[in-house]
Amino acid sequence: MKIENKAIQMAITGILVGSLMIAGCGKETAANVPAQSEPPQVGVVKIVPHKVSITTELAGRTSAYLIAEVRPQVGGILQKRLFTEGSNVKAGQVLYQIDPATYQAAFDSARAALDKAQANVMPAQLKAERYKELVGIRAVSQQDYDNAYAALKQAQADVAVSKAAVETARIQLDYTHVTAPISGRIGKSSVTIGALVTASQSASLATIQQLDPVYVDVTQSNVEALRLKRDLADGKIRRDVASQAKVKLVLEDGTLYPLEGILKFSDVTVDQNTGSVTLRMVFPNPNHMLLPGMFVRTILEEGVVDGAILAPERGVSRDPAGNAVAMVVGADNKVESRILKVSRTIGDNWLVTEGLNSGDRLILEGTQKTPVGTLVKPVFMDDKTSAATASIDGRKAAVQE
Repeated sequence: MKIENKAIQMAITGILVGSLMIAGCGKETAANVPAQSEPPQVGVVKIVPHKVSITTELAGRTSAYLIAEVRPQVGGILQKRLFTEGSNVKAGQVLYQIDPATYQAAFDSARAALDKAQANVMPAQLKAERYKELVGIRAVSQQDYDNAYAALKQAQADVAVSKAAVETARIQLDYTHVTAPISGRIGKSSVTIGALVTASQSASLATIQQLDPVYVDVTQSNVEALRLKRDLADGKIRRDVASQAKVKLVLEDGTLYPLEGILKFSDVTVDQNTGSVTLRMVFPNPNHMLLPGMFVRTILEEGVVDGAILAPERGVSRDPAGNAVAMVVGADNKVESRILKVSRTIGDNWLVTEGLNSGDRLILEGTQKTPVGTLVKPVFMDDKTSAATASIDGRKAAVQE
């Protein structure tokens, strides 16, 4: 009986050992068979043409639209100052009162001289009329009539001279009221009551500046101006000639000025020292937020590029020769290398002129492990090429969907 049980145990043990051997051989066989690998994934974006508004960013300073220095046109002692420093004044408003006593006396004297001259006209006129009748009947000589007529003309001329003297005296008297030549904001007064002023003195009494609108003067490189003209002539950039170029303004603290301006004119002379031209822009300033002398940055609209090809910067590298290079997924899902021609950056994108076409799949992620010719699986990422506004080497551009 013991012998039978032992035999059974040995049989069971043999069966278990055989099963384990068979399982081990199966694992070894599975391990020796290579697994089929999938193509590596790469992150791509699809190149889509955009309508891009090209702008240039230029630095400049603000200046008043109109500036008038207030000076007296007659001499005398200042009796009154009739404005508040820093306030707004209207054209024709009286700012200073000069002592009018001597000018009032001169005016009165001129009027009296006019009255005297007018009184002398009457007897001369009557005498000339009588002599005219008498000379007809030869009661007086022709010479007597000529003398009477000449005396009349002299008396009339004296009246004209006296009238001019009265007008001159009146103007001088009016000039004792120093008025504002333009409307605007007046600065501090350089004189006080009791000061002696002289006609057309070199020092101004005060300065008035019109601050709505204001000028913004900037300088642009002549090279950039020539490039823009060439691109416009070649049709690379399109400009709406029906309207003036619009300009935006960035203040010193980095905030955007809420109102748009326009390009007024471009200077016709190139500065020989800097090789630049001056551009003048006009901005509305109803709240007087812009003050003369402020440093600002202007964003000038150059034109529009239709069908622009934009490539994210992280998808473009440089080869040893300095050429811009991009990796794309070809039609057979294999990695291809493209040499690009780029003109400028637009935000975090390059504006590509050659090397990429609409519909190309540009690789943004995974290029390190996927050399040229590698079969890959493209995975589309968010298209970052539709940035609203971006800086371009001192220029800016806006992409319009």
